[in-house]
Amino acid sequence: MKPYKRPQYWNSPTMGWWERAYVFEIARGLWVTGSIFTRNMWRWITGRKGALTTYYPEETRADYAPLNRGKHILVQRENGKPQCIACNLCATVCPAKVIEIEAAFDPTDPLHPKYPARFEIDYSRCVFCGLCVEACPEDAIRMLKEVPDLPTFDRDTLWLGKEELLTWNPRKDGAKR
Repeated sequence: MKPYKRPQYWNSPTMGWWERAYVFEIARGLWVTGSIFTRNMWRWITGRKGALTTYYPEETRADYAPLNRGKHILVQRENGKPQCIACNLCATVCPAKVIEIEAAFDPTDPLHPKYPARFEIDYSRCVFCGLCVEACPEDAIRMLKEVPDLPTFDRDTLWLGKEELLTWNPRKDGAKR
């Protein structure tokens, strides 16, 4: 196999002796870190609030942004089925392409013959923009401010399926049948 050769550009930057001597930038970084540490330590010693450390999951930050969107849910119909009609608008408008829907057909339900057989969201790539919520014509997908058990060490657990989206904090829309 041929080794990868990095392309050379006409305007590639060249480093002067100041940039090549990393010692100065390392010293500047240590000064910034040390000054912030000293300031926070002084505030902690004097009883004032220092660093904005939150002991998750026991504590939740009080200063979450008011427009924090949080975790997705699928709204249920009165019979417990998802309100989603598998139109794929949410998956189409998603800029990160994290929503996957597999549509199915139910001939016994004349009002809603199409439903999602599989509805999955990949939270490892979701940008929480809320475009999926805005695009849904049935108001079937919503976002709640809570984000329980979302931080994890395993990326495979960040794929949320239809059952979890329906059963975590279930919501029903009484206006829809």
